[in-house]
Amino acid sequence: MPPQPPRAAPRVPGALSKAEFVALMAMTSATIAFSIDAMLPALPAIGAALAPDAPNTAQLVIVAFVFGMGLGTLFAGPLSDALGRKRVMIGGAVIYSIAAAACTVAPSLETLLLLRVAQGVGASGPRVVAQAMVRDLYAGRGMAQVASLVMMIFVLVPAIAPLIGAWIIAGFGWRGVFWAFVAFSAVSSLWLLIRQPETLPADLRRPLRLTKLRAAAAEVFANGNVVRAITVQTLVFGMLFATITSVQQTYAQTFDRAESFPLWFGMVALLSGIASFANAALVTRLGMPFLIRVALGWHMGLSVILGLAWIAGLIPAAWTFPAFVIWQVSVFAMAGLCIGNLNALAMQPMGHIAGMASSIISAVSTIMAVFVAAPIGLSFDGTPVPLFIGVALCAGIGLLLARRLREV
Repeated sequence: MPPQPPRAAPRVPGALSKAEFVALMAMTSATIAFSIDAMLPALPAIGAALAPDAPNTAQLVIVAFVFGMGLGTLFAGPLSDALGRKRVMIGGAVIYSIAAAACTVAPSLETLLLLRVAQGVGASGPRVVAQAMVRDLYAGRGMAQVASLVMMIFVLVPAIAPLIGAWIIAGFGWRGVFWAFVAFSAVSSLWLLIRQPETLPADLRRPLRLTKLRAAAAEVFANGNVVRAITVQTLVFGMLFATITSVQQTYAQTFDRAESFPLWFGMVALLSGIASFANAALVTRLGMPFLIRVALGWHMGLSVILGLAWIAGLIPAAWTFPAFVIWQVSVFAMAGLCIGNLNALAMQPMGHIAGMASSIISAVSTIMAVFVAAPIGLSFDGTPVPLFIGVALCAGIGLLLARRLREV
């Protein structure tokens, strides 16, 4: 069966233009990136304030949020299938904002981690339901193109988030970053509430019944292509999260560039955003599986070469930092080429259960990615070698699986 052509948006009163819809979905999805990347400059201060005897455990502030986000996706999709997309997105934003506000007075690292889990649960609403909204309106390669356009705009947030976080910390301390999360969520929620029509009409909603949820889950896991796409996405997320959790330490301890870290991170994010633009332009011609294989293959090769060269001492001292920056651009570019396409491949045959399918895909890939990323990130030894090795292994396994991905 040939790939499905892009499907036009339903004719609903007040339907947004494609450009505004993409921008709105990008901003709601960017809640995740802002909640992670704006925290990176705060990790040393959080470690010093709440875990002075084990400052490396401040990394768990990122991991806890990602874990909560994965848990929340198990509920966000089915609820959006039953109640409608907008209600669940707004409800998730409320939970997210309350938890973020509570983080400003957290007395211990343990309390902060619990609140970050809750914040991640709330953020899963905008994350999952945005994907379901895209699936409501588009299909096949057209859906992949929209997802890539969303990712292209989305990348601007991680580009500036660490810099914003650093400015806030300088003026208000690390706890002030959480008030910025509340403000960001309020703006995107009001935009959604006022401008975006509901994309799932009442007559197409699925009642929240356990038997139907089980049947939907069984359908997702019975599809071999979907399972392979989920597994590869898990590995891609694992590579991305491992890099994010340890990148601040690498800049600070390996290269003594803690103060300029937000600027370098922003530059890397902007450069890697070109990959999402390229994907949007190329996916309709070359197909999703081909681009995924290319991205994983080049990044595996680069990681192996740099890892071996670093261990053997073959990289001149003056080139170690530029080499790491190039590698970091490659990580983010690889994710930009893979994530939208993998999600589209997994969602392609699941349009009739888009909310539940989106939940399962996001939950499994995110939660399992935490178990991939945490050992890699925590193995930081003052050099990027553990990152190079861990990411190369993930990319290699992902490439083997991606060879069997098909557009259906």
